[in-house]
Amino acid sequence: MFQILRVFHINLQHNINKFMKSLQKKIMDRFMVHLKNSDYEPKDAKNILSNSRDLTYGMTVTIRDCRVSSKFIELDVSVHQNNLELLLEKLTSIGQIDHSRHIIEEEIEKNQLIKDGIFYFNNERFWECHEALEGAWKQCTGDEKELIQGLILVAAALVHYQKDENTICLSVLGRALKKLHSKSGEYYKINVDMVKQKTIEMLDKKEIFTFPF
Repeated sequence: MFQILRVFHINLQHNINKFMKSLQKKIMDRFMVHLKNSDYEPKDAKNILSNSRDLTYGMTVTIRDCRVSSKFIELDVSVHQNNLELLLEKLTSIGQIDHSRHIIEEEIEKNQLIKDGIFYFNNERFWECHEALEGAWKQCTGDEKELIQGLILVAAALVHYQKDENTICLSVLGRALKKLHSKSGEYYKINVDMVKQKTIEMLDKKEIFTFPF
């Protein structure tokens, strides 16, 4: 009888712990943290991710990804909002804080989403570009929808480049080119022919680079 009660108690405590961890995750806020990049490259992304997790050990925080651009070290984090300043302070040994953006679901009209996507792409914030353009994509149909999907895939490919996942990047660029193949002209000041040319160049040379829309 004692053993049965003991097992029940252990299982109950385990379930309580799981519930509390799940509850903590639900009440955490998601932020895109941008640290100023001095001399890091995409090949350093995995080491930076590991280092950032070590620096924040003991905090209730999830650092799920690291991406490195020429301007920023981008960390995708979830943390309680009142612990954000402490988190940023702990990360300063990697790079000085440039800014952090609270990621929340918003109702934004298509034109603004495309403008936001262009801004993010031109600032090498490709994950945010991907998210903005995906919101616009959901509001489109026909050829426009396929064009935006091609642009989304270009941004998604460069997200992988920033994580030092070049093979995946090139594979996704190939998918992007298929979507953009029959598209041309200008779309919201995006030179579609130029985007296709840059994509073809990277695929032909197996060399990845960033460029503005």
